[in-house]
Amino acid sequence: MNNRYLHIVMVLFLGGMMASFTQKTPPKRPNFLFVVGDDQSPFDLQVYDGKSVLETPHISQLASSGMVFESARHMGSMNGAVCTPSRHMIMTGRTLWHLPPSAEFQKQTDPHPLDEQSLPAVFNKAGYKTMRTCKKGNSYPGANRQFTVIEDATKRGGTEETGSAWHSKQVLAYLEDREANREEDPFLIYFGFSHPHDTRDGTPELLDKYGAVNHRDKNSLPPANPKQPPLQENYLIEHPFFHGHPELRDEERVSGVWKNRDEQTVRNELGREYACSENIDDQLGKVLQKLEKMGELDNTYIIYTSDHGMSIGRHGLMGKQNLYEHTWRVPFIVKGPGIQPGRRVEGNIYLLDVLPTLCDLAGIAIPETVEGASFKPVLMGQKETIREVQYGVYCGGTKPGMRTVRKGDWKLIKYDVMDGEVRETQLFNLAENPHEFLPEHQRAAKMETNLATHPEYSDKLQEMEALLLEEMVKHDDPYRLWNQE
Repeated sequence: MNNRYLHIVMVLFLGGMMASFTQKTPPKRPNFLFVVGDDQSPFDLQVYDGKSVLETPHISQLASSGMVFESARHMGSMNGAVCTPSRHMIMTGRTLWHLPPSAEFQKQTDPHPLDEQSLPAVFNKAGYKTMRTCKKGNSYPGANRQFTVIEDATKRGGTEETGSAWHSKQVLAYLEDREANREEDPFLIYFGFSHPHDTRDGTPELLDKYGAVNHRDKNSLPPANPKQPPLQENYLIEHPFFHGHPELRDEERVSGVWKNRDEQTVRNELGREYACSENIDDQLGKVLQKLEKMGELDNTYIIYTSDHGMSIGRHGLMGKQNLYEHTWRVPFIVKGPGIQPGRRVEGNIYLLDVLPTLCDLAGIAIPETVEGASFKPVLMGQKETIREVQYGVYCGGTKPGMRTVRKGDWKLIKYDVMDGEVRETQLFNLAENPHEFLPEHQRAAKMETNLATHPEYSDKLQEMEALLLEEMVKHDDPYRLWNQE
């Protein structure tokens, strides 16, 4: 065999080896860590409010190494437990009025066809290993039981066993099992917390850091403490009109608050909320550290969000049953392969867009039942938003309830409650009035108030009223407001 012939044989042999190697090593599919808090306003976090004293270094690091969404929202609720439809929307990608009955009637847990098209079911079929830990109740049982590993319990205490640390231990144990068994299939982990939802019993160390106590006595106020977080800029001693949901638990029966809206009570409750949120951050840090040690961090999309926002004194409200920005918006941060670090985008996404987006990122066909849209083009830097208009509902009290619509800088909120006794309209320019100040806040700037009754903005009001009706029709809203007949 001469040298030339030998060279040709070697080239063909090596080429065959390379081709074989390429065929046997397809690109590694990404993992997903979906982290969801329970009742957390984006404005609690320094990522969204630089004045916040809440320290969450791991969430802040996630933001600086990933993408922050400015306009991420839940679509709303038809009952007082806003968590329930919100979690149904995450799991199914369906809009509010098209959810399974269990979203409205929490005791209705019979199997439903949409269960098989939910987030864990779809990822199971695609070969992913799925695991969840979260609170029990006020969720979507039909989807939750699709996960292959389920470690659920409601943990709202201040110890390792009774608080948020319990949830992180379940995730860490699952990851250790994967290591021990040399699991190669990608994972989808739903890492949910029971906090900072009340009862907000933080750890003693973090309660002390934020100057808060677990107040139990309805006949006294919690002690004032200079370490407590300051009142928010849009705090009010009371909301200017009744919100429309009689005997609402979140506004009347939360332990430590009840109907009190004085400064001592609100600052103490903020301290409790922040103590619980910092503990969540600590637990997130443990899981991220574990993923890094396993060599999985760079191939994992990490999504941090909450099921909805929260008031805690803003606008004189305490709960999540309203449509102001602090409650309608949710924190939303994503880090992962292909995402340019340190970017902030408008997005205009709903939580119901999560399922199609995760499918898109994983290369999985999006179920035909999904009504949300993939925001992968936003994550990959190809677009800034995926829709122009966003619509929101609170219909858990007297009907038809509250509705809102936002387009660009403008936002309309309407209240039609208490059998017509309360009919209110609010028009805000969010660029000039991001905190949605009301006349009761007594701000000097012309635009920092409700503009609905200002003749100068009557055309804008008419435009937003028409837009709201259009969105209500589009989403099969079964109700109409007093001026839409």
